[in-house]
Amino acid sequence: MQEWLTEHLTKLNLVDEMNYDTGFTRLSYSEEEKQAHETFRHIALSLGLEVHQDEAGNQWATWKVDDKVPTVAVGSHVDTVRSGGGYDGVAGVLAGLASIKLLKDRDFIPSKNITVICFASEESARFGVSTIGSKALTGLLEDNLAEVKDSDGVSVREALESYGLTWENLPNAELRADELESFLELHIEQGTQIEDHGADIGVVRGVACPIRLQVTFSGMANHTGTTPMDKRSDAFVASAPLIPFVEEEAKKMNEDAPLPLVATVSTVQLSPNVMNVIPGEVTLGIDIRSVEDELKIELAKRIKSFCEEIERERSVTVTIKTLVDNDSVFLDPNIQETLANVAKQLDYKPLAMDSGAGHDVMNMATRWPSGLIFIPCQEGISHHPKEYASIEDLEKGTRMIAEYLRIETGDEHENNNWRNRTA
Repeated sequence: MQEWLTEHLTKLNLVDEMNYDTGFTRLSYSEEEKQAHETFRHIALSLGLEVHQDEAGNQWATWKVDDKVPTVAVGSHVDTVRSGGGYDGVAGVLAGLASIKLLKDRDFIPSKNITVICFASEESARFGVSTIGSKALTGLLEDNLAEVKDSDGVSVREALESYGLTWENLPNAELRADELESFLELHIEQGTQIEDHGADIGVVRGVACPIRLQVTFSGMANHTGTTPMDKRSDAFVASAPLIPFVEEEAKKMNEDAPLPLVATVSTVQLSPNVMNVIPGEVTLGIDIRSVEDELKIELAKRIKSFCEEIERERSVTVTIKTLVDNDSVFLDPNIQETLANVAKQLDYKPLAMDSGAGHDVMNMATRWPSGLIFIPCQEGISHHPKEYASIEDLEKGTRMIAEYLRIETGDEHENNNWRNRTA
C-alpha cells in the first residue's frame, strides 16, 4: 500500500518526485487543476470505478452497487495556493481512492454505493472565495460570485467557462438530500495538536468558521514635508494601535474561554502609498476564529468599541464592514464515535479536536451527516513548499477510511466474511 500511495501521490501532484523547493501551484479552475482532475479520473478508472464530472467541475469516482441503495461519500480537493504543498487536499483524495483499492484487494463487496469526490476550487487563493465546488453541491454559492475577479482581472464566470464548464448550468450541481447518505473527509492537520498529544489520528468535532472584518481609517492625505505634526490626519498612525489590540484582546479572552479563540490582522491596504504623502486611507483585514461563536462575536464588539475610541481621539473616520460572519460547523457525533472506535480497533491513538481551518466538509455537513479526520503534518507547516505528511501516516489514514467504509457499507454477512479474511 505504501508503494501505491507514493506512486499516486506524485501523479496527483503532476510530478515525478515531490519537490519541496518550489512547491505546487494549481489555482482554482486553472489548467493545472484540470490536469490533476484528469489524473484523478485515470486512477479511478484503473480501480474500476465509474467516473463523471458535474456542472461545477467536481469529479466523482463511484463504486456502483445499485441505483436504489444509498451512497456513502469521501473526498477532498487537489487545487492549491500559490507555491503551496503537495498534501493539503491531495492527501484526502489519495486516501479515498487508496481505501477503495484496499477494500477491493480484500474482495470486500459493499451493500451501498461508495463515491470519492474530488472537489473543484477549494482554496481561496485565486478569487478570495473558497470551497466553490462543495458550495455548488449544497446550494451555498455566493450571489455575486460570477463577477468576482482574480488579480489578473479574470472573473469566476470566465475561469469556469475556460475550464470547459457552462456558467448557467452551475446551479444544476446541487444535490438532493437523498442522493448521499453521509460524507467523510481526510485532511492533513495543518497544526501540531496530534503530534503534541502523541496521537496518530485527529477526529474533528467542529470547524471554526470566521468572522472577517474590513476596517477602514479615513484621514487626510497631505505633503509629508510641509504639513506640521500637530495638523495631520494620518490614517496609518491612527490605525496602528488596532494591530496589537487584536492580538492582546484575543490572548486575554483565551485566559477564561472554554475553547480557543484566534484573531489576526492579516491584510493592509494603504493609500496613496507614496513616500512623500501622508497616508490618507488605510484598510485592515481582520480574521477571527473559534468554534465558540459567542467568543468571535464578543471580540468583534471589542474591536468596534476600540475603533470608536480612536475615532473620538483622532481626526479620522473609521468604517467597519463585516465581510464574513459564518456560524461554526459541528460534525456528526455518531460518525465521530465510529471513527474513534475505528482508530482504537486499528491500534491508533485518536485525538478529539477542532479545526481552525475551513474545509469542504463544513459545507457538506449542512446537508448530510459528515465527519473529518486529520493525519499529522510535519511541524504543522502547510500552504508552503515544506508541507509534508509521511507515507506511514497516509497509510494510517487510508486504513481508517477503509475500515469506516467497511462498517458503513457492509452488511452483517459481508462484515463477518471481512473479519475472517483479515483475521
